[in-house]
Amino acid sequence: MGDNLIHDQNAGIERLLEIMRRLRDPDTGCPWDVEQTFQTIAPYTIEEAYEVADAIERQDWTELEGELGDLLLQSVYHTAIGEEAGHFSFQSVVTNISNKMVDRHPHVFGDESRDKSAEQQTRDWEAIKAAERAGKAQKGALDGVAMNLPALLRAVKLQKRAARVGFDWPETAQVIDKIKEEAAELVEARDTMGHDEMVDEMGDLLFVVANLARHLGVEPEEALRRTNAKFTRRFSAVETALAKDGKRPQDSTLEEMDALWDAVKAQEKAKRS
Repeated sequence: MGDNLIHDQNAGIERLLEIMRRLRDPDTGCPWDVEQTFQTIAPYTIEEAYEVADAIERQDWTELEGELGDLLLQSVYHTAIGEEAGHFSFQSVVTNISNKMVDRHPHVFGDESRDKSAEQQTRDWEAIKAAERAGKAQKGALDGVAMNLPALLRAVKLQKRAARVGFDWPETAQVIDKIKEEAAELVEARDTMGHDEMVDEMGDLLFVVANLARHLGVEPEEALRRTNAKFTRRFSAVETALAKDGKRPQDSTLEEMDALWDAVKAQEKAKRS
């Protein structure tokens, strides 16, 4: 039965679950897979999630199909480890998330009206989540925000939680003023204090910039990814232009590279207009 299932390309998720069971078999499985734990697999899970986001950003749908499979494998991996330890199973994980989706969408699966704005639905969603946290004895407004999130993403989540209880600037202008204040404090730390103080002030500045993004309705992780991609694209174009003259960046002056950068930037703007 096991071998037939493993080689049945139409067997769906059951086939993948059986493959994982065979990989994790202490007697006949793969030694590497058998040794893995929640802790050793977690970094791969994070990496695969980023690769999914990258494929979406590049609109590479063929690659996205593969990356989604890799991410699904991570869930299967963790549930296999959980099942072996008696914590939970794949089916209990599926039941848990299914129940959560039904409970959090009473306007779809219950008797609440669907006639409400996306903003109202978001408020309702947050109210349901708050009730769930209360049921888990999470008393503080910031309880339950995962520690291992990327720092920029966690900053936004912390700020959203604080804003729900009224700890927030009401106007964007106040956030911009705070950015100026934090930038001045960073300069002061650079000029008169030590490295630790500079790290603290840089963190404060980044935290307020993340807050500004939240106030503007901009996802800062997405914004920074786009700027990273833009920088990579433009710098590669500078390298290409230099190579035509038989030069490399390290053989060129900053003024030369700046001029080429401005030319690349102007070409991109011209294409968009």
